[in-house]
Amino acid sequence: MRRVYNKTRYLERVSHSEMQWRFHPIAVRSRRKLHSYRDKHRGERCFILGNGPSLKVTDLSLLKDEVTFGLNRIYLLFDEIGYATTYHVVVNNLVVEQSINEISNLSIPSFVSWNSHEMLEYQPNMMFLRTLGRDQPRFFTDITKGIWEGATVTYVAMQIAYFLGFEEVVLVGVDHNFVTKGEPHTLVTSPGDDPNHFSPHYFGKGVRWNLPDLQTSELAYRIADYQFTVSGRKIVDATIGGKLEIFPKVDYKTLF
Repeated sequence: MRRVYNKTRYLERVSHSEMQWRFHPIAVRSRRKLHSYRDKHRGERCFILGNGPSLKVTDLSLLKDEVTFGLNRIYLLFDEIGYATTYHVVVNNLVVEQSINEISNLSIPSFVSWNSHEMLEYQPNMMFLRTLGRDQPRFFTDITKGIWEGATVTYVAMQIAYFLGFEEVVLVGVDHNFVTKGEPHTLVTSPGDDPNHFSPHYFGKGVRWNLPDLQTSELAYRIADYQFTVSGRKIVDATIGGKLEIFPKVDYKTLF
């Protein structure tokens, strides 16, 4: 049966969501904490670690004393590299739903989509972000107002990095290349080992995930590049063998 669009019911739902974000105690606490992070790292450099296979050929020991953003299930690498990233970012509900225990046990500051707050038991290290859908492209310089997902958590991390005041953002492990093909955002279940990320267990057998939308991601990256550039800051790409062509390329080993 075809669903009938009900404008009044839609507005009521949006209004409820807005009211929750404004007045829910956890949302209020998150915004207060987010405000305390504004320009915390002004003028500094940070690294955003994507989750591509190239991380396996990247000397991550060089990042131990750097400020780093880890995305989604990056914690699968922590034991191997001997340290945790400085920050953690996750905004995909499927990732949260299937990794609740691991995310809840993280002790590092973690930025999480408000859409997932009911799945998780609130932890003091968590800061929730109000996320906008794919059809509302923009770059939020003030993440207390919201963020646009841009079809990739990497873009969310860029907005957070900007808000925290970083002058230079270096991308590592953002391969921008997936072996698995199909219609963007299609929900699929992994049939076996994951060939698209740094670990075969990342989205291993039986894990549900959405196929990537590289076109929207590229739009988001161009927006981020513009925002950083006009602000006198920069994003560079040090991914080994990465396919992304938006940001200036740099040799990873020359950064240290």
